[in-house]
Amino acid sequence: MTKKLIKIKRAIISLSNKENSKKLSDILLKYKIEVLSTGGTAKILTKHKLKTTEVSDYTNFPEIMEGRVKTLHPKIHGGILARDQIKKHKQTMNLHNIKKIDLVVVNLYPFQEISVKNNSFNECIENIDIGGPAMIRSAAKNNESVVVVTDPKDYTKLENILEKNNGSTTLDFRKHLAAKAFGYTAYYDSIIQQWFNSKLKIDWPEKFTISANLKSLLRYGENPHQKSALYSFPDNDDTNNIVNSKIIQGKPLSYNNFNDGNAAIDIVNDFNKPTLAIIKHSNPCGVSTGTNSIKIWKSALRTDPISAFGGVVAFNREIDDILAKEMNKLFLEVIICPKFTTKALKIFSTKKNLRLLEIGKLINKKNNIKDIRQISHGLLLQDKNDITINKRNLKIVTKRKPTPKEKRDLLFAFKIAKHVKSNAIIYAKNQTTVGIGAGQMSRVDSTKIAANKAREASSLAKLSKNLTYGSVVASDAFFPFDDGLIAAAEAGVTAVIQPGGSVRDNEVIEAADKLSISMIFTGIRHFKH
Repeated sequence: MTKKLIKIKRAIISLSNKENSKKLSDILLKYKIEVLSTGGTAKILTKHKLKTTEVSDYTNFPEIMEGRVKTLHPKIHGGILARDQIKKHKQTMNLHNIKKIDLVVVNLYPFQEISVKNNSFNECIENIDIGGPAMIRSAAKNNESVVVVTDPKDYTKLENILEKNNGSTTLDFRKHLAAKAFGYTAYYDSIIQQWFNSKLKIDWPEKFTISANLKSLLRYGENPHQKSALYSFPDNDDTNNIVNSKIIQGKPLSYNNFNDGNAAIDIVNDFNKPTLAIIKHSNPCGVSTGTNSIKIWKSALRTDPISAFGGVVAFNREIDDILAKEMNKLFLEVIICPKFTTKALKIFSTKKNLRLLEIGKLINKKNNIKDIRQISHGLLLQDKNDITINKRNLKIVTKRKPTPKEKRDLLFAFKIAKHVKSNAIIYAKNQTTVGIGAGQMSRVDSTKIAANKAREASSLAKLSKNLTYGSVVASDAFFPFDDGLIAAAEAGVTAVIQPGGSVRDNEVIEAADKLSISMIFTGIRHFKH
């Protein structure tokens, strides 16, 4: 690609983000670049001893409509969009006294920052930039002879290219910044669209856009041959999520670490009580809630200690040295919690490769986030599955009613079912998982796998009785036949929770009555594919 060097003689500057403005001023001074600027920016640049010409003086037209119209003028856009090699363009510029503009440095009104502060509708509207995006798009379109800079971090890149080329820019450089500029204006418009949708309660707009910022490049994706990166949504100013978590120890997280860590946080964030989840390949292999952190850890680990090896753990409470000593006995990839005590950090420091993430206060809150999944040539969107059930939602359909203890365990198990890949079967006792069957094509197979996991755990713990004995079972969807229920009964369950809704519900209820099992219908399905 030819360099096609363009000397920078004249620039227009309009900055909402004043970061690195001193550096920009120094660059413009060094290369004796003539500067046009808007009022507020002119004051900043003048402080850095840079002489500027205000746009209104250059256009001989004042800012009007309370500042709504500043740079929307032919002398501005003609100077940016003119093509040097076209004779008619030069003639037009001479006729109307339009000066060529070689450099456009613009960043936009902080609409996002204003809109998230719950300011009035009118104030948000006034912070929608019009002139800025127009200049950026004009400069990016005419990248063959104009360079556009929208990010203060790119001032150093501009400085380097000018130094290397004696005050000129290359075509390749201009094209790269043009691509970034179009991404910037698209991102800006996307945020505005999402704000309008939120205000007007438009859940499914005809045009859907995703706004996200590159957070970091990752070593690879799910597998070493796949490239990957982490992006953050623009309104992500909370610390209580995996994207904004703080790495206290260990190397950066991998793609799979982020995926598993997010799954773990989703689970513990569903509980107000102290709760711990162990995740492997995005499925929980042990979850427990209670009051004693050591007991919670040991109970969760007991569910499937083999799968827990190399897993990701999230705990929605501070981790102290006592719990750290227990957890440090097992090889883990990642541990996530709101905070680690100093003593806990010292204990974990003996394992340098163990990643420790502080995530701030976990908040059990509903939001308007959509689940997004890419398919070939399209996207699938759905509401986030944040529906909850309580004792008032339950429909007892069997002769035997569940005991208060069974109800607590049933509600716990059904909540966990929401986070397990379908078909999902969860055995639970004392608000702890004792067997989890996930991701099988047959619900009966999931039931058997969960029971087998419990038997293995019982054997490892040297228990006289299977952990499933006296437990409850949750199913993420209805039992289409009574065989799944019978398999659960054979494992020793005393109560069942499921959505109901099968054409054979009566047969399943009849089977439960014959087995003296209590059963609850929720009317809520928790498929997770």
